[in-house]
Amino acid sequence: MSVPDAEMLITISEIFETPVSDILGESIVEKEKNDLKVISEKLEVINEQLSMRKKQKRKRIVNFLIITDVCIILLFILLEVLGSPYQSWDYSDPEWSIIGTLWHSFEWVFFKVAPLTVIVITSIIGIIYVKRNK
Repeated sequence: MSVPDAEMLITISEIFETPVSDILGESIVEKEKNDLKVISEKLEVINEQLSMRKKQKRKRIVNFLIITDVCIILLFILLEVLGSPYQSWDYSDPEWSIIGTLWHSFEWVFFKVAPLTVIVITSIIGIIYVKRNK
């Protein structure tokens, strides 16, 4: 089989006013359709991956909040069971007085601040999610 010269193909295509691809029997339109199909399939895969990442991120945040709430509840229970043992300690020893003061301070701050912190953090995260999902 002989291969036609490129200049001859161009001349023939100009004379008959047809593209060289038609003379050679190739269809560029089909390639473009296939290219669009390939691109759309790739975009579909990318969209699915982004959706999965978004779901995983939400799941991680919800799990983090659940773990945080459980830890705070367990700490409440632990502090209730211990029942402020520092009240019966001998504070004449400076080390015990420092430990007792720190324990009392932590207990007081925890019981005053922890419930509010949980409510505020949960509501802020809820507001952010509502705003993003609009």
